[in-house]
Parts: sequence; C-alpha cells; structure tokens
Amino acid sequence: MKNYKIIIQYDGTKYKGWQRLKNSDLTIQGKIEAVLSKMVEHKVEIHGSGRTDAGVHALSQTASFKIETPKTEKQIMDYLNRYLPDDIGIISVKEADERFHARLNVKSKTYQYRIWNSELPCIFERKYTTQITSTLDIERMKKAAEYLIGTHDFKAFCSNKKLKKSSVRTIDFIDIKRVENEVLITIQGNGFLHNMVRIICGTLVEIGLYKRETDSIPEILNFKIRENAGETLPAKGLTLLNVEY
Repeated sequence: MKNYKIIIQYDGTKYKGWQRLKNSDLTIQGKIEAVLSKMVEHKVEIHGSGRTDAGVHALSQTASFKIETPKTEKQIMDYLNRYLPDDIGIISVKEADERFHARLNVKSKTYQYRIWNSELPCIFERKYTTQITSTLDIERMKKAAEYLIGTHDFKAFCSNKKLKKSSVRTIDFIDIKRVENEVLITIQGNGFLHNMVRIICGTLVEIGLYKRETDSIPEILNFKIRENAGETLPAKGLTLLNVEY
C-alpha cells in the first residue's frame, strides 16, 4: 500500500473536533475516513497531526493514511472534495515516504487566535473571532508573553487534570499584533496540551485588560495549578495555521 500525506482546511464550527467519536459522525477525521473508505471499498484509518477541539478551525491541518488505489494524487483529491461537506476541503494530496506519520513526525505547529477588539459587531468574521469590547493593551500582553517563550512545564495551561504524560512543551515564539479592530495572537511550538493555546490567550487577554500583572506568568508556571491561569477563550477564535515536518 502507498502512504499519502494530505493537507486539509476546515471550518470547525459545527464539528465536535478532529478526533473520530463512536457516537457522532460530526468529526473531521470521521468525515474524511468515511469518504476514503467508500472510495477504496474497505475501512481506512487516517492519522492527523493533532486533535483540534470542537469548534476550532484549520487553515492547514496535515493527515496521513495508507491505501491501495489506481487513482492518481489529483484523482484522490478530486474524489475527496466531491464527497466531503462544503466546510471541509482537501488542498493537497501527495504520496509520502512509507515511514511518514502525520502525528509522530511533527516538528512544530502554529496556531492563531483572532480577537475582534471593538464594540462594533463583526458580522462576516463572527464565526472565526471572539469579541472583546474593552481595549486590550498590546504592549502589556507582549511583555507577559516573553515569559512563555522556551521550554516549560505548561501543566497550569492544560484543561486535562488527569494528564499522565509529560506536560513539558517548547514555545518558539508568540507574536501579538493589532490590525485595525482585530488583535491576532500567533503561537508556534513543538506541541500543545489540551486547550493550552486558548488558556494562554485567555491569560494574556486578562493581562491586556489589567486584570493581571505582566510578571505573573512565572508564578503560574511554577505552581502548575490550572486555576492560577486565565480563562479558556472560546474555540471559534482559534485556527491551526500550519504544521512543520
């Protein structure tokens, strides 16, 4: 069988996340597996670079799978796009090395959180942004974000209190900028815990609203207690931008 690498875009609004669920067909993985299985007439399992949560979007999610088919790469992509829902799209299909695995070979991921920072409504981007009406102090947020760069134990920024694996991760950079009424928080790291990006962004937002001090981050990291960090911002503002191998 040949091994394939695909790049996927999706609007996660109505889905229960990436990961296949037994009692629901509203997952990204489940939808793609169903179409591939129909195409080759046997069950196909795909592996994503990671599990995006319910309501989270992706501009460039990566997945891999092994199938035997006479179809070309373009024919596979055309078939998938023909039968997948309109809010899931395949933008690339390439044959990969037989040892390539979309999750195990990841070097880094980049996420972006979009905040509509205005009292005015944002009609056409409302599904992809979280509205915060009070003005955010971007410079305070940038200063606080510097404490998160590097390798740390991010247990305080994880929603899974029963996590058994290591909660140590490395963040390469956090870029925060304002573009007119929108505040964009872009984070790249070697991996992320459950809700980690949304909790980091929630903590930075609280700092931007003067609800926390800019130098409160080291203490949050050191004590490793979830309740010490900020709120988990809504899923709809988060998009997986890119996965590097």
